[in-house]
Amino acid sequence: AAGVNFPDILLVEGKYQMKPPFPFIPGSEAAGIITELADDVPHLKVGMRVGCMVQLGGFATEVVAHKSTVYPIGDMPFDVAAGMALVYGTSYHALKQRARLQPGEKMLVLGAAGGVGLAAVELGKVMGAEVIAAASTAEKLEVCKQYGAAHGINYTSEDLKARAKELSGGKGVNVVYDPVGDKFAEPAFRSMDWMGRYLVVGFAAGDISKLPLNLALLKSADIRGVFWGTWTMRDHKGHMENMGELLNWVKEGKINPRVSSHHKLENFSEAFDELTSRKAIGKVILTMK
Repeated sequence: AAGVNFPDILLVEGKYQMKPPFPFIPGSEAAGIITELADDVPHLKVGMRVGCMVQLGGFATEVVAHKSTVYPIGDMPFDVAAGMALVYGTSYHALKQRARLQPGEKMLVLGAAGGVGLAAVELGKVMGAEVIAAASTAEKLEVCKQYGAAHGINYTSEDLKARAKELSGGKGVNVVYDPVGDKFAEPAFRSMDWMGRYLVVGFAAGDISKLPLNLALLKSADIRGVFWGTWTMRDHKGHMENMGELLNWVKEGKINPRVSSHHKLENFSEAFDELTSRKAIGKVILTMK
């Protein structure tokens, strides 16, 4: 199985930070059974069930991965494992290393029912934060509450800034997790408390946001970029520690990755459409059989 992510679509459109030469096979995360190994991989075995991260090539029946990006998954289902690494890896790195989220803090999550958003909601709860989920429908907000959100904001019908302030006791939130951007960024930033941390995760809503920097000055706030893919290469040890903690939390039942839908490999365009139309609640998965 392979996980489908918004950056896969941006890569195909030529809009991502990395621009591989065409033609190429997209797909950055997968799970399956090892069929072949190089001679210098003593910690893995043929027949082992594993997950892996790759820059490209995941949407295929076979994928070649570097030994440093492959990890055993035990009896975890392939669809769950394939859809876990990027969204939970990104969100955990964002909350742990970038936001340094503390128990008792209030966190606003935009796009909270999407892949990384729902992972951030769930991880925020596990890490002891009070999570405010923002999404576009009542159905999505209900799922967010099932995954640990204390409050919900429907930003198609409610004032995002006003409601976030209200739900945080009038002071504002400590952390904003933003994978959406566009018109939602500024009201979310304005909802922050003194010395808040604003996490720039992505721009799924379209335009790259242009925040007035005087807001950062007036709130003594931080704008912190989250580029998980590059961080995993720069701090491989930290990345593997994070993945180990996440896999243990799955085994312990503390987190439960949600699969929104399954699509056969040949129907990949339907999977892309589900993401671009913002219908997904959780992770979209491609299956090879």
